[in-house]
Amino acid sequence: MDVISHLAGAAVTVADPIVLLCVTFGAFVGMIFGAAPGLTATKATVLFLPLTYVMGPVTSLAFILGIYCSGYFAGSIPAILLNTPGAPGSVATALDGYTMARKGQGDRAIVAALLSSFVGGLFSVAVLALVAPMLSRVALTFTSVEYFTFALIGIVCVAGISRGSMVKGLAAAFIGIAASTVGIDPVSGVGRFLFGQANLMAGISASAALIGLFALPQMLLMARRDGDDVEALPLQERASVLEVATVIVRNYWLTIKSAAIGTLIGVLPGTGPSIASWISYSEALRAARSKDRYGRGEVKGVISCEVANNAVTGGALVPLLTLGIPGDPLTAIMIGALQIQGLETGPFFIPRNPDLFYVILMLLFLSNCLMLAMGLAGRGLAKRVLEIPNGLLVPSILVIAAAGGFSMASNPFDLKLVLIFGLIGYLLVQFNFPTAPAVLGIVLGPILEQNLRNALTASDMDPSVFITRPISAVALAFMCVLLWVWLKPAKKSGAHLAELPET
Repeated sequence: MDVISHLAGAAVTVADPIVLLCVTFGAFVGMIFGAAPGLTATKATVLFLPLTYVMGPVTSLAFILGIYCSGYFAGSIPAILLNTPGAPGSVATALDGYTMARKGQGDRAIVAALLSSFVGGLFSVAVLALVAPMLSRVALTFTSVEYFTFALIGIVCVAGISRGSMVKGLAAAFIGIAASTVGIDPVSGVGRFLFGQANLMAGISASAALIGLFALPQMLLMARRDGDDVEALPLQERASVLEVATVIVRNYWLTIKSAAIGTLIGVLPGTGPSIASWISYSEALRAARSKDRYGRGEVKGVISCEVANNAVTGGALVPLLTLGIPGDPLTAIMIGALQIQGLETGPFFIPRNPDLFYVILMLLFLSNCLMLAMGLAGRGLAKRVLEIPNGLLVPSILVIAAAGGFSMASNPFDLKLVLIFGLIGYLLVQFNFPTAPAVLGIVLGPILEQNLRNALTASDMDPSVFITRPISAVALAFMCVLLWVWLKPAKKSGAHLAELPET
């Protein structure tokens, strides 16, 4: 009965016109940013994060979750029509999607990606509803040892699957962790890395750092490419939504496997949709009877990738809500949005905020429904969105970034931080360093430091506590296996991961 009453209360909350407006606007923003080459749902969330400062907890979550779901799908549109993935999770989609578009089946590929994303999203919502409350109860028994271990695994995972070498990924993560230590030491009260700036006593604004790392480097790269002709393939014949839905239902086992893979990968801290879609595509190829059809316009290739891609959304919220550890870069930004509202994620989040947890479930469900409706209604306009000139996009987004940087605390110093981290992000991109580990480092740095100190203090400075507690020992062993897999010379799987774009 408690579940029913919570769901009823959540439905009433979500039915509020302001909440509906926020989630609809978020879905629209996610669709535009996901479809525009060079922009992603993560960049959209970073740029519009300052808007949530004047919102309440429910409306801010509605806006961000709307971007989250629709932006992950929309990245498949440029992958299909331009062979230029709009998001890391859509790289594998381009293998069959672009070939379908060249055959005049671009609309069919987009419909397949849309329906598959909808199915994957709903599957992950169901898993989140079932798993998160149980894991939250288990997490109540965790100590600082386990939290430090899980945060460390999150950073190692995102560094390991980043494009380029793992060493570069770890180096980028170290930059983020170093940035998180700026300010007053919470234990000793001593200032660290202040450089004579009183504005740094409160630490580096995570929002300013995120805007700088994500938005400015991409704008500089797009400005350098201004004038390049971008022409998407035409959609040509209109696809039958019912026919594509029938294909998905007929291949129900492929759909279920892909959804399970995507959700499971999403639950692992620091992973994300890129590795989920590749693993799902590889499994679909392995199980296929006609393997030679994959990579040549096989709609089942698109289905497997996009089901897994959007199944990550609900899965990534599991570690966020139960452990306080983000599942991917976008949920790392979501932590900041929740903290602005005075909400701390972790094992106490669901017990203390059961109504809000069910509101999140309702908003995820609604976001996926809006994604489906907008995708079906606006797929004919996809080609026009792809061809928006950089000369219009770049100055518009720079204005949003500047306004967002200043609005955080109405402090001009935050604009300086945006520019500094924009320069750092640009240098990272220029030298082929991933930026996602740096973002995770900024968010997880305080968690790492605080829990490391607490664990060592409680154990009388005995580091063996990390291998004597069973859960921590198993988690560290799992991390060592991942390190061994990623560091050994990879010829097949590594070739794919090395080519992944940034989130």
